[in-house]
Amino acid sequence: MTKTLIFLPFLILFFIGCASTVDTANMTSDQRFKYAMDFYNDEEYDRAIQEFDAIMLQFPGNEIVDDAQFYLAKCRLARTEYILAASEFSRLIRNMPASSFVPESQYNLAECYYKLSPPFPLDQRYTKKGIEEFQAYIDFFPTDPKVPEAEVKIKELNDKLAHKAFNAAVIYEKMDYNIAAVAYYDNVETTYFDTQYAPMASFNKINVLIGLKRNDDALKEIENFLIKYPQDANYIKVEELKTKLEKSDQETASK
Repeated sequence: MTKTLIFLPFLILFFIGCASTVDTANMTSDQRFKYAMDFYNDEEYDRAIQEFDAIMLQFPGNEIVDDAQFYLAKCRLARTEYILAASEFSRLIRNMPASSFVPESQYNLAECYYKLSPPFPLDQRYTKKGIEEFQAYIDFFPTDPKVPEAEVKIKELNDKLAHKAFNAAVIYEKMDYNIAAVAYYDNVETTYFDTQYAPMASFNKINVLIGLKRNDDALKEIENFLIKYPQDANYIKVEELKTKLEKSDQETASK
């Protein structure tokens, strides 16, 4: 009697385990997909990934495959495995271009790179890739509902690139590499003209040119600043610099 009581819990666990075993080999594609989605909806992403992978192997050519591919990518995204998620979204876009999941996959592909984009001092290849993929999403799906979000994120990523470029110019200026600083400030103005760093670059460039005693170039940049950035906080300072330089030039000419 005692032995029976000891082994009874193990017998119960054995039979529960057998009862919970699901025969997926004989499921239809729809049944297997529903089974996988149950794991996905329960946030059991490890199991869901296994099932979505199995579906693509078991039912090649079936219309359910693009669904499995999409949710496989979504699992990777949910697990913050952004490199793997980007790869899976790219595979769907490349191999299943007629799929209804392509617009959302393109957005999510860009989102992966957005998430991978590091702080501005670090390497910005993922930032550039994010801009590229969000722009592709906007170009190919201009009426999609997430286009406004994509535009906001492009601006955010572009600001990060501008910040990095502006910071490089500031570093050159601090090191007294003023010729290089002027070139870098000019690049910020030209390349990132629609960011907050463009007027900052122009203002700094003016001061560097004055320091180099390149008054004519400084006056040209001042005129550029006053035309382009009338609402900037440094506008009055730039007007004062203009007055000072013009007065200096008049005094020099009268000697």
